[in-house]
Amino acid sequence: MTNIQFAKRLQPLKSNVFADMDRAKAVALAAGREVIDLSLGSSDLPAEAHVIEAITQSLSDRSTHGYLLFNGTLGFREAAANWYEQKFGIKVDPQTEVLPLIGSQEGTAHLPLALLNPGDFALLLDPGYPSHAGGVYLASGQIYPMPLLAENGFLPVFADIPAPVLAQSRMMVLSYPHNPTSAIAPLSFFQEAVAFCQQHNLALVHDFPYVDLVFGETGDWGLGTRDWVMNSSQSPIPNTQSLVPSILQADPDKSISIEFFTLSKSYNMGGFRIGYAIGNAQLINALRQVKAAVDFNQYRGILNGAIAALTGPQAGVKSAVATFQERRDAFISALHRIGWNVPTPKATMYIWAKLPSPWSQNSIEFCTQLVKQTGVAVSPGAGFGKCGEGYVRFALVHEPPLLETAVERIAQFLH
Repeated sequence: MTNIQFAKRLQPLKSNVFADMDRAKAVALAAGREVIDLSLGSSDLPAEAHVIEAITQSLSDRSTHGYLLFNGTLGFREAAANWYEQKFGIKVDPQTEVLPLIGSQEGTAHLPLALLNPGDFALLLDPGYPSHAGGVYLASGQIYPMPLLAENGFLPVFADIPAPVLAQSRMMVLSYPHNPTSAIAPLSFFQEAVAFCQQHNLALVHDFPYVDLVFGETGDWGLGTRDWVMNSSQSPIPNTQSLVPSILQADPDKSISIEFFTLSKSYNMGGFRIGYAIGNAQLINALRQVKAAVDFNQYRGILNGAIAALTGPQAGVKSAVATFQERRDAFISALHRIGWNVPTPKATMYIWAKLPSPWSQNSIEFCTQLVKQTGVAVSPGAGFGKCGEGYVRFALVHEPPLLETAVERIAQFLH
């Protein structure tokens, strides 16, 4: 057999938290366990009917069946720009400052190819979402992990980054509300980040999938939980008040910043793979060049569904946020009842829980044994980075009764 030589850049991609847990779940299923899967942040809620109808109508339109090039995406880019302007009050040029993506993960994984030469550093959050690191490895870059510690509110400390690393750095990636820790960041933090990146000539990347999954504590539904007003066509428009900021509110001139959005979380469209980037025109153009070498665009019908989601009734977003808040409250209460005291997150669909003894420094073994013995699958914190060790992430992707059953099984495992 021919000895095929593979690129060294594949070496750090061999281990992936989601793939590892997928194998562990398969073993549990093969052993006859009923698996309650809390390891993957894939919403179990359906896309809204008006979104599905827009896609359905597209299927019978033969003009949608061909390749879709950039100019054919203008309607979607305009919808995304309008959505952003209405939410954050910053004007966006759909021609030069918006780019459709096959999910926001395409953007975070491919942008390093446009920014990094071999050996250049990217400053990434630790713990952080795996595709952020994967894109840097594919670009033959180096990663400097910025530790996220509970005592700092899971925010990085920029002053701790060594000067030699900064001299070789080309980009910083942030993501708040944060996966996996569920932390949120104030506008003042983003202003500090913008000033820091301007000083050191870094592109500032903000991955923003949980823009809407933010919980109010007084019955409202958070930033994404906006107040709604009616425009002249009697369609709902959000005002620009938010509980979590956009990076462009700290960089309104879009001098160095790019932000990635997805319809996976707010609109329950994960399987449709639709997202977009908004930001600095040069960064948008560079990412567009990479994208042009890799793919065309999604099926036009998917973009028609996304337009319907962004411009149509937003009651489904409100309902989804309320659903995840209810699940959060039920799951936290159940954990507290078994003596596992974890803080209540203000955002995302996750619970970030510090492991009790004797598992406090062995999250992978905890998760492996938990699914093997109980069928409850969760994500080990170590899979998100060195600073994630000692934690596990629960994804709230089931109804409260099943979440409570999962906690009952966890209690049996711990005791």
